[in-house]
Amino acid sequence: MKAIRRFTVRPVLPEPLRPLSDLARNLRWSWHTETRELFQAADPEGWRPADADPVRLLGAVSATRLAELAGDQPFLRRLTEVSEDLREYLGGPRWYQNQLSQGAELPAAIAYFSPEFGVTAALPQYSGGLGILAGDHLKAASDLGVPLIGVGLLYRHGYFRQSLSRDGWQQEHYPVLDPNELPLTLLREADGTPSQVVLALPGGRSLYASVWQAQVGRVPLLLLDSDVEENAPGERDVTDRLYGGGSDHRLLQEMLLGIGGVRAVRTYCRLTGHAAPEVFHTNEGHAGFLGLERIRELSETGLDFDAALEVVRAGTVFTTHTPVPAGIDRFERQLVARHFGDDGELPGVGVERILRLGMETYPGGEPDLFNMAVMGLRLAQRANGVSTLHGAVSREMFSGLWPGFDPSEVPITSVTNGVHAPTWVAPEVLRLGAGTFGSERTENALAGAEVGRRTGADGAAGTPRRWDAVTAVADREIWDLRRGLREQLVTEVRKRLYASWRRRGAGTAELGWIDGVLDPDVLTIGFARRVPSYKRLTLMLHDRDRLRELLLHPTHPIQIVVAGKAHPADDGGKRLVQELVRFSDDPRVRHRIVFLPDYGMGMAQKLYPGCDVWLNNPLRPLEACGTSGMKAALNGCLNLSVRDGWWDEWYEPDFGWAIPTADGSATDEERRDELEANALYELIEDRVAPRFYDRNAQDLPERWIEMVRRTLITLGPKVLAGRMVREYVERLYAPAARSRRALDPKAAGELAAWKAKVRAAWPQVAVDHVEASADTVVGGSAELGSTLALRVRIALGGLDPEDVEVQVVAGRVDSGDAIAEAQTFPLKPAGGHDLEDRWLYEGPLALDRTGPYGYTVRVLPAHRLLASGAELGLVAVPNAATRDGGGVLLR
Repeated sequence: MKAIRRFTVRPVLPEPLRPLSDLARNLRWSWHTETRELFQAADPEGWRPADADPVRLLGAVSATRLAELAGDQPFLRRLTEVSEDLREYLGGPRWYQNQLSQGAELPAAIAYFSPEFGVTAALPQYSGGLGILAGDHLKAASDLGVPLIGVGLLYRHGYFRQSLSRDGWQQEHYPVLDPNELPLTLLREADGTPSQVVLALPGGRSLYASVWQAQVGRVPLLLLDSDVEENAPGERDVTDRLYGGGSDHRLLQEMLLGIGGVRAVRTYCRLTGHAAPEVFHTNEGHAGFLGLERIRELSETGLDFDAALEVVRAGTVFTTHTPVPAGIDRFERQLVARHFGDDGELPGVGVERILRLGMETYPGGEPDLFNMAVMGLRLAQRANGVSTLHGAVSREMFSGLWPGFDPSEVPITSVTNGVHAPTWVAPEVLRLGAGTFGSERTENALAGAEVGRRTGADGAAGTPRRWDAVTAVADREIWDLRRGLREQLVTEVRKRLYASWRRRGAGTAELGWIDGVLDPDVLTIGFARRVPSYKRLTLMLHDRDRLRELLLHPTHPIQIVVAGKAHPADDGGKRLVQELVRFSDDPRVRHRIVFLPDYGMGMAQKLYPGCDVWLNNPLRPLEACGTSGMKAALNGCLNLSVRDGWWDEWYEPDFGWAIPTADGSATDEERRDELEANALYELIEDRVAPRFYDRNAQDLPERWIEMVRRTLITLGPKVLAGRMVREYVERLYAPAARSRRALDPKAAGELAAWKAKVRAAWPQVAVDHVEASADTVVGGSAELGSTLALRVRIALGGLDPEDVEVQVVAGRVDSGDAIAEAQTFPLKPAGGHDLEDRWLYEGPLALDRTGPYGYTVRVLPAHRLLASGAELGLVAVPNAATRDGGGVLLR
């Protein structure tokens, strides 16, 4: 029989145990070893059945056991110590507060919006890398004391749980999540009623959402939930599943996330006194509508749309995570238009003004589609990709928004992702570090909390001394640790594989072979991620006979652990999963290669430490970053990867291997896969496996251990989420806050009016004439160190010289006269304007490079409140009739 009503009965903790409730409700336990061990000690038998979730554990522990603990003095002392540690963590000054005390201009608060957050397996609100990155961002912000507020949606079914049919086909399950059984609290008004946000829908309908709060260390995470009584059935289902439903459903989710999320932040700050955010960070385009809500707020204060837009842009950071247009949400124009205006959200704001922010009205775009990433870029003065290579790919992909500029000048920078080490480093690794270097030193190193650390030119952290201390760890200690972690993985794999086969319908009598699956002394390779086609889950199967030889090699065998989920609507991805599963079911190799279903954070935290090599073979350059290899590296696992994402910028032969890519075969996918699969096999056979099995007299693989050591020393400080968050603070959040503060209503109005004036005048701005000193260039050549004196006449179309910057762009040229490695030099006004409103500009151009060399001249808008000269996407360059200096050959 089914119950007619469901509710949660909470345990009543004895008074001495009351601090357990606070510890369980703060998700710091998910990365704080001492807190997890305390809960495990509270009920050792119930810890694993509760999936290591303190909230579930406390809901199941018996009253008898609680009474025993209330009188257990050693346990109570541990409870007091852990509670005091949390209190100090939440209230004490950290890196951010130290920066403020030293005079840094930093935002009072930052709102961080993401469609998914992977904080802990106990709060399953993530599908893959985007959500895990968002969760790590919150945790690192908490460790550093950054005043962040996270904003997302609460999906009642999460993403999905994965199992396999008997023939290896992926099956999805959607268990219902009860917020009352999760580490969440309902945001309430002062009178105790639940706080709500409301969105207007077409036809006079409304979308209501309650706000749940998760506490991620020092950072509140607000999750909006549409499953409330005030909603009709269709609206209740808006937050049913992550990445589910059709276009209308997705649009409503993204309106709730962006517009409703801003309203939730305002409610939270009103109720708690938290500082109002000065900077809004949208993690991918899904939350882009937040900018429209902030424009609406400012319009209510008297600012017109254009002035409000400038204020919003100044305080917004947009991060793109996709390297392909197909990964971006795009909606039909009519669908978006129906939800705005006087019959929907933002009444009084013209629908056309809203649409123009997201329409693909640029060369190569589809003008009837509303693009969420395009809106994100147009509503943010600062944008970034998530690795150096991805930044370059993004500049190319979105270059249509900045016509006339080379892709290298598109104002999208990059901040390479990082991972939260305390979450992903195995407790055994932490204990080794604490025993060797001390607990506080190890904790600070893994949190990335070094103050005043040296930073390289690319923004990556230099190697702090505390990471160099890994050189003091003996080879034997490292190798024993690695084998112990491998042995734990073997045990975990056998448990999960047994459970998987039971769900596939196998009987106990059929599964005795599982006891021999994997070997703790065999080289172990891990591969786990989502299963879109570009990640090439089955590249390893390209030559199955060769793979079998590697798996069953008599002296240098390998074993492979694979996991991953295909999107429920992606039958192509499901076929890839089935192909891998069927190969791993083969009795000849099933003891050496396994596929584990239902990949998630809980599995990942066992998988990364136990592998010796982490495999990543995407189609380059389609991996934006690929943080799974970072998590593996922090546990001493070596990377074997295509040079894509983060591996492209940080790979060194000292600590891993790069799979060669067949870029010249990009148009022939089958040929490319063949070449890269063969390169993968050869690397494993000739270099990876021999090095692992090359032992000295003490049976230690010295060269392998040295690679592990170099991985920790060199990659360790670079791959940290703490490094990443510091970069966001210093390079994006702080400048955004300064720009926002500079735009009071008067300045915002003036900036909007100036931009309108410049856009109106720009068609008449032109480079009329360029001439260079004739005596420098003789016969098409000039000498290194000589200087060209340039004189340029510019038509400004009624603009003033202070409205523009005139630049020389110079550098080496190719056979088509395209300038590479360009440098820019400003020219200065040399006099007034003539009757035709042409202005004279002059300046020197030093010839400081040898070889084919050339230059051109351009005019850009200039204003003190612009983040870059490319911000408006306007540039004037010489036309074919303009006389110029051409290319010169320097000798």
